[in-house]
Amino acid sequence: MATRIRHTSRRAAAVREAYLDTSAFIAFLDRSDSYHSIFRIAFATPPSLVTSALVIAEAHGWFLRRYDTRRATGFLGFLDALPEITVVPFDGAELAKQRPVLSRFDDQNLTLADAHGLVIMAERKIRSCWSTDRHLALMGAELIVST
Repeated sequence: MATRIRHTSRRAAAVREAYLDTSAFIAFLDRSDSYHSIFRIAFATPPSLVTSALVIAEAHGWFLRRYDTRRATGFLGFLDALPEITVVPFDGAELAKQRPVLSRFDDQNLTLADAHGLVIMAERKIRSCWSTDRHLALMGAELIVST
């Protein structure tokens, strides 16, 4: 079951979802990132957003290592400020779903977070991926940026 971090507005069911990868959070929150302006525009009027608990952990770790505890905690505060985001948890059942994806793309050096994102997009039929990582397009999703 997915967890809603915050839900302050009801969106029509017809509005498409977008999957957020770690690179989207980094690009938006790190003004020195070369894709910052693209993600600043995207986050200004986002559709319903979906991400993985693994992406949250990965992004938190990135801000902690790159900057400090304050920036890592600020990232978590940013999540709370989003109008709506669904975080899909990662447990043993989710882990079992990743193995076929990791096997199918064993030549791609996918992380577990990448594989979880691919599974989430496939299950939810998400076609838009906010990422700069080409791996997230392996199953047909369109990346917000082309790298």
